[in-house]
Amino acid sequence: MTAPYRIAGKGHLGTAPVARFTFDGKSYAGLEGDTLASALLANGVHLVGRSFKYHRPRGFLSSGVEEPNALVGVERDAARTTPNVRATVQELYDGLQAVSQNRWPSLSFDVGAVNNLGSPFFSAGFYYKTFMWPKAAWKHLYEPFIRRAAGLGVAPEQPDPDHYAARYEHCDLLVVGGGVAGLTAALAAAESGARVVLVDEQPEFGGSLRFESQTRIDGQDGWDWAQSAVHRLAGMDNVRLLTRTTAFGYHAQNMVAMIERVTEHLPGPLPDLPRERLWQVRAKQVVLATGSIERHMVFPNNDRPGIMLASAGRTFLNHFGVAVGRNVGIYTSNDSAYYAAIDLKKAGVSVAAIIDVRDNPKSAIVDQARALGIEIKAGHVVSGSKGHLRVSAMIVKPRGGGAEQTIAVDAMLTSSGWTPSVHLFSQSRGKVAYDEATQRFLPGTYAQACVSVGACNGSDRLEDLLIEASQAGRGAAQAAGVDHDAAGAYPEASAAEVWTGGMLGVAPGVEDKKAFVDFQNDVTAKDIAQAVREGMRSIEHVKRFTTNGMATDQGKTSNMHGLAIAAEVLGKPIPEVGLTTFRQPYTPVTFGAIAGNARGALFDPTRRTAIHSWAEEHGAEFEDVGQWKRAWYFPTAGEDMQAAINRECVTVRQNAGIFDASTLGKIEVVGPDAATFMELLYTNPWQKLEPGRCRYGIMLREDGYVYDDGVVGRLAADRFHVTTTTGGAARVLHHMEDYLQTEFPHLKVYLTSISEQWAVIAVQGPKSRDIIAPLVEGIDISDAAMPHMSVREGKICGVPTRLFRMSFTGERGFEINVPADYGRSVWEAVWAEGKKHGACAYGTETMHVLRAEKGYIIVGQETDGTATPDDVGLAWAIGKAKKDFVGIRGLQRQDLVAPGRKQLVGLRTKNSTTVLEEGAQLVADPNQPIPMKMLGHVTSSYWSENCGRSIALAMVEGGRNRIGDILYVPMPDNTIEVEVTEPIFFDEKGERLNG
Repeated sequence: MTAPYRIAGKGHLGTAPVARFTFDGKSYAGLEGDTLASALLANGVHLVGRSFKYHRPRGFLSSGVEEPNALVGVERDAARTTPNVRATVQELYDGLQAVSQNRWPSLSFDVGAVNNLGSPFFSAGFYYKTFMWPKAAWKHLYEPFIRRAAGLGVAPEQPDPDHYAARYEHCDLLVVGGGVAGLTAALAAAESGARVVLVDEQPEFGGSLRFESQTRIDGQDGWDWAQSAVHRLAGMDNVRLLTRTTAFGYHAQNMVAMIERVTEHLPGPLPDLPRERLWQVRAKQVVLATGSIERHMVFPNNDRPGIMLASAGRTFLNHFGVAVGRNVGIYTSNDSAYYAAIDLKKAGVSVAAIIDVRDNPKSAIVDQARALGIEIKAGHVVSGSKGHLRVSAMIVKPRGGGAEQTIAVDAMLTSSGWTPSVHLFSQSRGKVAYDEATQRFLPGTYAQACVSVGACNGSDRLEDLLIEASQAGRGAAQAAGVDHDAAGAYPEASAAEVWTGGMLGVAPGVEDKKAFVDFQNDVTAKDIAQAVREGMRSIEHVKRFTTNGMATDQGKTSNMHGLAIAAEVLGKPIPEVGLTTFRQPYTPVTFGAIAGNARGALFDPTRRTAIHSWAEEHGAEFEDVGQWKRAWYFPTAGEDMQAAINRECVTVRQNAGIFDASTLGKIEVVGPDAATFMELLYTNPWQKLEPGRCRYGIMLREDGYVYDDGVVGRLAADRFHVTTTTGGAARVLHHMEDYLQTEFPHLKVYLTSISEQWAVIAVQGPKSRDIIAPLVEGIDISDAAMPHMSVREGKICGVPTRLFRMSFTGERGFEINVPADYGRSVWEAVWAEGKKHGACAYGTETMHVLRAEKGYIIVGQETDGTATPDDVGLAWAIGKAKKDFVGIRGLQRQDLVAPGRKQLVGLRTKNSTTVLEEGAQLVADPNQPIPMKMLGHVTSSYWSENCGRSIALAMVEGGRNRIGDILYVPMPDNTIEVEVTEPIFFDEKGERLNG
């Protein structure tokens, strides 16, 4: 393999197999274990992209996820084209095809580079000033142009053929970051017996030990010690190791979201493996060992290809065995870049000079560099660079002024210091604190059960770091409830690299030309200063005015420089200027990983009850209710929909009907404080409800409006079976969980969704008891033993059942709850008995008509989110003696007790055959000039065969005071006269409930 910049014997790849790939159509060869970046550099390729605004040539800045420049498209096939992939993260595989972005017609000759000539006109905030006038130009000129110019890569046009997975994990300790600190903390916790999950975004653990050359731990080379630690962890049953996994979001209650790149490093998709896996980890304790990010030096023309971070140069050399150049210049304000110079020199690479802004740097590493004969220009600055598609020289001068010197180079490594990576800590709602001595933000006040260790915590000495991480691991295990004491010796650092000091902002004595702070968005130091001069005082305003830190790298290398420049111009300390928000995701996350299986047929999954197949076989027409398929009506030969519904309604009233009510939401509320919890969540009283009895319950929001309703059965002193509306099952459970966890955490209550565990068969009508009597075992279902609104447990057809005596039709009724696996067989047994008594199967439309005949509401149909219990005639369901429940204060608002509110009433049309349209408006005077005053609207409207006429329910202003009044329904072709009535049309006294 010919790779001119690959150094034999260097790096950790060893004799890895060759992997061939293409970049912009040209073929190259690398090694398995390379990233696309290291493979390109091994072939001498530095030019990989163009900047967003000015289209300036750009090369690699870093070797990791902080990379702002080297964004490429990876093309596996027409459907598997991924834009904006960081070449520094993309692992090489044989056959990889990558293309550069944001250029035309080619990378080396980009017409868009003309923008660079117009850069004086594109200064910070130019878009806010330019695209405001003339007003008409926005729609036809500015917006189309901006939309075409926006973005970097090209999104694929075909559907994503890959699949994605999701996993949930619970552990005692989650350690984020697999460097020295993370490995040490994980070992200490794991040896204490804690269940540990250790994650790192790289393909292998080790962190900065991938490139450190002078660190030794426990007598071993740092990298060898890391591999030994990983081997020990891998052999423990209580440890899960996840590489290629980025923790991108830290949520409440110690839930950390992570993306694992499962097959992105492989030549093609594997049918048995997902492309990516979303991990949602709930940890008792979290250790953040996320390290720190090196900052570049800010100087004129610091963006040329070949100018990169010192740590990147070391990573390419010491891990991948690749030299970034043959004659490399170093520009630094701290000691860490000296290690890069020494590593290059020992590898046989020429080091042109070390330019150090410090006047008289003194340390052991500086002495090492001098001993190797490396020229050190202390008290000097780089005032510019030369070159076009790759840097060719750096221009150097004394910091205090003097003659410039041009030093030929083919690469430059820079370092202005290190910024602790506090992104995840900040996302956990922790508060950072500024350390004036070291000019960096560090973790301050913690909001969750986590601790930061290592470089992200400002620990500079390896000896202290090892102790800190060990104690954090053991402490986390103990805090998680692990009693085993595995205290032992701490790892010892026999040699360590020291990275301290540095500077922020532009180096002193440098003219403010195109000194780039944010490479991807072309933000210069001059832009930030201009933003401040134009009135931006908050760093958040500066960020938006200049777009500094708003690129896909989220300002990992640019934020602190931008903050320091703004603070200097304002003449304020950095903490007073503020700090931008570290929003998730930490690095970009694919839509596929977040969506997972929620696409195509699974985007909105179709749910079917256990009785669905029987309904299909018996000719049911179905309707969609939420995600459920529900039997709408059961037509017989020659029947249309209305005829079928009329037959079903009459049959239920005269004999009986059998209805599949399995889709009702069902929740078990269990625990010694279950009744207390129910008292707080519902308007009704529950403490004195006897086991075996039921009650209709109303649930409110805080504002006093009806949220959901349903019948609740008390099975035991500490157990309630709660039913909800079909569409409200999930939100009611979330509502309960929210209050249990945030407002009433002292209550000992457990909530369990059982909606799909029970099939529900409603048998309604005068003959309902006769139908189920032969099937029920161990339950006395007589009126005396089991009156209306009762619940009993026993068996039906030999199957366990929760049998409710309840009705949504106004008839004597029972609801049979059986395990869903037995739903169809029990239904068939009930159906066989029902046919003996002239019963029918009925669907949801008949159910709606029957309940409307009795004036029973449906939440979401009679209510619209602004109705109180009194509005819909349910004031009786509010416990008069109750002092507290969710919504009680809302009900006391003046506007909710004011006269004239809309109230539930019934409507009878003058022409009994006219069926109103649902949603139709009601007025008092149809001749009133437009706009007419609308008094309310029709919520439900049906033809009732049992009443022999049309019926309707409506919400009308002051409705109960309008009983007997005549109102009007204006329609496009006529006006319909209606009489306001009580909202009950059938069996007004309710005598049929008891047979």
